[in-house]
Amino acid sequence: MPELPEVETTRRHLEPVLVGRVIEEAIVSHPRTARRNASAEELVTRLRGRRVEALRRHGKFLVGDLDEGWTLIAHLGMSGRFSFGSPEEEPPVHTHVLLHLDDGTVVRFTDPRTFGFVAVFDEDEMASSPLGRLGPDAWSDAFDASVLAESLAGRTAPIKALLLDQGPVAGLGNIYADEVLHRAKVHPLTPGRDIPMDRLEAMVTATREVLAEAIEAGGTTLDDLAYLLPDGRAGENLDRLRVYGRTGEPCVVCGTPIERIVVRARSTHFCPDCQH
Repeated sequence: MPELPEVETTRRHLEPVLVGRVIEEAIVSHPRTARRNASAEELVTRLRGRRVEALRRHGKFLVGDLDEGWTLIAHLGMSGRFSFGSPEEEPPVHTHVLLHLDDGTVVRFTDPRTFGFVAVFDEDEMASSPLGRLGPDAWSDAFDASVLAESLAGRTAPIKALLLDQGPVAGLGNIYADEVLHRAKVHPLTPGRDIPMDRLEAMVTATREVLAEAIEAGGTTLDDLAYLLPDGRAGENLDRLRVYGRTGEPCVVCGTPIERIVVRARSTHFCPDCQH
């Protein structure tokens, strides 16, 4: 579930904890979490002794620049979250990675469903990593209407599916794609190639607005509490959502009941009047 705002909020909490610190010891207790490396043992070896030079994000991926050319990549999947504390604290259930830092802090990656992962790549591996196929980050100046138009040219798939693909733009998932399309007044089933430039410009503007509000609120925590901030708090963006999860409720713009359809196996919410 975590999308760009949740990952960015996580990054902001972890940055002062990780950057400049040396990972003195790493413990990886679930092989699936380490599946992007050859083994859990390889991941541990590559993490041990590395200094974290910077922590950034591209789309839904956390990216840590390590010394000697290594790169740490983490994806939260459906239920992953990072937290940190002291060695004396009992880690949460389903904690699969522990990073013991040189100042005594322990960073924990917890993921009940194990759809997320943690990996460390060298320069050649980075070139063929999941980051290689991503479009421009949705929270960057590189994402604009002309770039979006180029990526959607000739694409007949529904725009909702194209946004989730991460190729035209990286970082939007099910929640925020619905919110962006509602604000931009674009129907989720519209073929990508058929969206006029003025609506593409509206989508870019809506993307920035939606993401800015969600980041300010600490992300969106749903009733399942799958996403929590590293300090254990819930994100407070749920009440700001205009269409996602509001089937049958009145549109905040026109009052028309919000409808729900399924697009490429993903639940999709929209206003049939605003987005006709």
